[in-house]
Amino acid sequence: MIGVTEFWVYFSAQPLMWIVVTLGVYAGAFKLHTMSAKSPLLHPVLISMTVLIALLWLTETQYQTYFSGAQFIHFLLGPATVAIAIPLFDHFAKIRALWLPILVACIVGAFAAASIAVLVAYLFDASPETLLSIAPKSVTSPIALGISEKIGGFPELSAALCLVTGILGSLLVPNVLRIMRVDDEETRGFVLGLTSHGFGTALALEAGALAGAFAGLAMGLTGLITAIMLPLLAALF
Repeated sequence: MIGVTEFWVYFSAQPLMWIVVTLGVYAGAFKLHTMSAKSPLLHPVLISMTVLIALLWLTETQYQTYFSGAQFIHFLLGPATVAIAIPLFDHFAKIRALWLPILVACIVGAFAAASIAVLVAYLFDASPETLLSIAPKSVTSPIALGISEKIGGFPELSAALCLVTGILGSLLVPNVLRIMRVDDEETRGFVLGLTSHGFGTALALEAGALAGAFAGLAMGLTGLITAIMLPLLAALF
């Protein structure tokens, strides 16, 4: 009979090993999230990230090894982001009527999100590469990875910061909006998409298609503006 050690050595050498582990961990985390009445503290991505990090640490597996097996999931981030255009199309008339305040809010939000995070890290003497990795942390992961690689940051660090930003935003933004008594779906969805990218958009879609449409719009515009703005600012400074 093959022992546990021999099985692990064989299984870890297979290219699809980490995609199987990732999907299995997420399935368990999603069930736990459902059983907890969808508590934000038990968000399936947060739980999956924690478990996978622990597994990589315990098995002394390099991130590059993990990514080589699970990169198909990374590939699906792109189509999933594009698919958010469906609710946008359904509510295009309302979005067109508010195009100017939406554009201004996205420009201000993208600049504030990047500059404040970089300033705080700069005050703590972070290295230039770390600052460049932090700058795109408020956009969805596929865009942040491309921006970070282009401006000289660490894409892996940017991806991790995107996850942290999305999770914290999903936890904090609904409570802030509740305290401020913001009730309309458009504003709630827009703020969630701008501050928490994919996490916020998923949360907004649970509230309704209209909130999801504005969240997807904010996420997409913020990503586009950041992708244009950050390389220019990085070259300038």
